[in-house]
Amino acid sequence: MGLEIIKPGLLTTLQDKGRYGHQKEGIITSGAMDTFASRVANMLAGNPEHEAVLEITLIGPTIRFTEDQLIALTGADLSAELNGEKLRLWRPYFVKSGSILSFGAPQSGCRAYMAVSGGFDIPQVMGSYATYLQAGIGGYQGRALQASDFIPCNSPTATGIALFSQATGTTDGHDYLAATWTPDPQFYPNYKPNPTLRAIKGPEFELFSDTSQEQIWVERFQVSSQSDRMGYRLQGVSLYLNEATELISTAVTFGTVQVPPEGKPIVLMADHQTTGGYPRILQVISVDLPILAQVAPGQTIAFEEVSLEEAQQLYIRQEQNLTQLAHAIHLKHSK
Repeated sequence: MGLEIIKPGLLTTLQDKGRYGHQKEGIITSGAMDTFASRVANMLAGNPEHEAVLEITLIGPTIRFTEDQLIALTGADLSAELNGEKLRLWRPYFVKSGSILSFGAPQSGCRAYMAVSGGFDIPQVMGSYATYLQAGIGGYQGRALQASDFIPCNSPTATGIALFSQATGTTDGHDYLAATWTPDPQFYPNYKPNPTLRAIKGPEFELFSDTSQEQIWVERFQVSSQSDRMGYRLQGVSLYLNEATELISTAVTFGTVQVPPEGKPIVLMADHQTTGGYPRILQVISVDLPILAQVAPGQTIAFEEVSLEEAQQLYIRQEQNLTQLAHAIHLKHSK
């Protein structure tokens, strides 16, 4: 049981919630760029939230299913089709053996996530399935997927088996059966092009000039084509310190906005380094990281200030919504 990769797409990797507990050893967290979409994909497939998923970037792969599968697609709309028929996002699908999943032009966002019921039969490395490309560990042989790869899958979960039994014989000549329900869109992050991201002031915010402190909140920045899973390089106004300051390397995280000496900000992403020596002007709040992850090169972002207390409240609310969503999906699966 597994997936045969016919075409790999631009960048398709196996990711999960990340590799924690090893940053002191210089091992980055990595994991899915849009953890909201990856978690919900697993919920829809009847998996634990931490199970590995395919992260599909901009130009998607072509995949053949070698056995019947229960799958879910979330995140960006990359024009997914099954045997030429368009698939909708954010719902489970029963897919027949031999079916071909393909992708077309991106319609919105830039990263889609696919979960299979039971997950992928790959080993964990340091407690995680996440692909760490620079070190060549995790995921499938520590690298992006290539043509002719065969990704083995585990047997479906109990939820998947229940849905299989419901779907068998009811596809009416189609190669798949879509669930008739989908989570309420109110639960999703506010995915949209050229977003405004909420952020709190970084530890070195006050070291920047008054002009730069104002500009970071009022200007828009374009995401450079040089951006990747390590960081988004931003084009726009340059930001400068009041005076040259020697900083020691210190902790950074997903969403930290650093400013190198040339003044062009960099937003650190899922494959960010464990420490950095550039001044940290902002920190994008956790609930807006999925929105940031869906910004494609060439689009713009802006920043809006919120307090630490607001950021914490928004995070708690999002986790409560995800818990509620998981419960609602479980009830749907158990019917």
